[in-house]
Amino acid sequence: MTPRAYGSWPSPVTADAIVQGSIGLGDVVLDGADTYWTEARPSDAGRVVLVRRSANGECADCTPLAHSVGSRVHEYGGGAYTVAQGVMYYVNLHDQQIYRQRPGGPPVALTAQPNARFADLCWDGQRQRLLAVCEIHSEHGEPDNLLVAIPAPSEPSAVAEPVVLVSGADFYSSPTLSPDGQHLVWLSWNHPNRPWDGTELWRAELDAAGLPHQAQRLAGGPQESIFQPQWGPDQRLYCVSDRSGWWNLYECQGQHLEPLCPMAAEFGLPQWVFAMSTYAINDDGVIYAAYCQEGRWSLGQIRPGQRLEPLTTPYTQIDGLRSYGDRLVFRAGAPDQMSAIVERDPLDGTLRTLRTAGSAPLNAAAIARPVPMRFPTTQGAQAHAFFYPPTHPDYQGLPGELPPLMVISHGGPTAATRMALNLQIQFWTSRGFAVVDVNYRGSTGYGRAYHQALTGGWGEVDVADCVAAAEYLIAQGRVDPQRCAIRGRSAGGYSTLAALTFHRVFRAGASYYGISDLETLARDTHKFEARYLDQLVGPYPEARELYRQRSPIHHIDRLDAPIIFFQGLQDQVVPPNQAESMVEALRAKGLPVAYVTFAEERHGFKQAANIKRALEAELYFYAQVFNFPLAETIEPVLIDNV
Repeated sequence: MTPRAYGSWPSPVTADAIVQGSIGLGDVVLDGADTYWTEARPSDAGRVVLVRRSANGECADCTPLAHSVGSRVHEYGGGAYTVAQGVMYYVNLHDQQIYRQRPGGPPVALTAQPNARFADLCWDGQRQRLLAVCEIHSEHGEPDNLLVAIPAPSEPSAVAEPVVLVSGADFYSSPTLSPDGQHLVWLSWNHPNRPWDGTELWRAELDAAGLPHQAQRLAGGPQESIFQPQWGPDQRLYCVSDRSGWWNLYECQGQHLEPLCPMAAEFGLPQWVFAMSTYAINDDGVIYAAYCQEGRWSLGQIRPGQRLEPLTTPYTQIDGLRSYGDRLVFRAGAPDQMSAIVERDPLDGTLRTLRTAGSAPLNAAAIARPVPMRFPTTQGAQAHAFFYPPTHPDYQGLPGELPPLMVISHGGPTAATRMALNLQIQFWTSRGFAVVDVNYRGSTGYGRAYHQALTGGWGEVDVADCVAAAEYLIAQGRVDPQRCAIRGRSAGGYSTLAALTFHRVFRAGASYYGISDLETLARDTHKFEARYLDQLVGPYPEARELYRQRSPIHHIDRLDAPIIFFQGLQDQVVPPNQAESMVEALRAKGLPVAYVTFAEERHGFKQAANIKRALEAELYFYAQVFNFPLAETIEPVLIDNV
């Protein structure tokens, strides 16, 4: 192996290779023998396309060039399409209206509600209508959230007027019909909760007009999170609840929940988007379920009257399970495999890949594998992470040199990092960086107590865990203490800025649309997260002083590390003023700072050119502040005060 400075190793994982050969695989829907999914394509300006794979294996794009599939309910969307007997119904991102597209035909608008957004589409075949979550915006106040029915007119070009089915709660999700079409279930929740804090499961009969009556709350409340209600073929109702401290599977027997396989594992996910699915039920009543233990996802099956039986797969990340007849299709990934749409053979259990998110430009020896890491942190607690060592088949560091460390703080903060091949992590490890991807306290996948450990402590607990992860690796002599960086997106960007402001272990950082002023976020955010900070920090404005204490913008005097900021100028979740105020303050202080903006981007970068620019600009930035040579030519980024 050739000695070469860490950070300067030539790598096949270029920014071009990441954006040109990669797509984002979205929701899966099964319609008879056909399989549908969405693909987010950075090379096509981030457009999201609905793809159909027929029984003979042929794949075809269904979405016309002028449209992109995507909902903006709760700003994050999800559940933006469904398919019934070959007819596609989807939300067009650009106008947020629902379109109907018959096989071989063009899409036709089904709704014309300019102030409305739709998500979580569900087909009611008995009444020839769609059920959906509807979010109605007005000039003043919060939007109204409803469950609605949208008739499918017999005339191809006719638009429909949504009919309100359920209203009164702050939020709704998961409208789900029983197999006989006579009962409707749904989830609802109210401020200040998010769906991972507490939801309610409701069931109602549908009358002759298809309207719900005699609605009954079956389970849930402010301290119990219900996830993914689903009917079995025999009219039995199932759901996931965290009443035991773990998101486990239950059968709903009236208002009694009967556990199916109680265990210290997570069968649910935080519902940042609609239509999430961790289990599916086939026509024989067999439940296929994905579950997470210590950050690793596995697949199992539960036959009627039996216990959970683990199924062997090569995957460590599994979600999006769907079943139709005896078919099972899901999304999956592994440390050496990019995310894929996978079908499991019902007879012999073999797995067939239907579509991959891209081809990795790495051979097996060049892939850095995640090593689960449990480490001590503050308050006598333990935290979790995945460690990726610098990995290259042809290069090693210079004698006596330790690699630079990159600490990644995931977004959310109620979310988790994935144990699957991520080319953006390989971008760094293949150049000689060590990477630690932290599942700080507050992350999901480790039980309710772990993700509630962030309550009241955002900006301290998460930051302490990121600092502790770096200090743990420094103490082991595995990384260079003088070249530790931290990066994060959104909430992870806030953790990044707080870590750089209030601690001294990190010598540089990258904030992707991160939060610098908690007060501004508390006053200026969307409905779904409007009361989020009440839980994470404290009630506002009563706890205003605490908000100021934890906001990096008010403590620039404590900053002494270079930072690069990346910001979409159309971001409605974390507006640009969050970054701009921080950049100006750092410029005035004389600290090295760079600010890279993208005029068309919202919360999260979708376009290939912008993803490429951000990755390369961040690498260029570290090369300047950590003083290592680049192995490739990169367009410079303007760094003030260098």
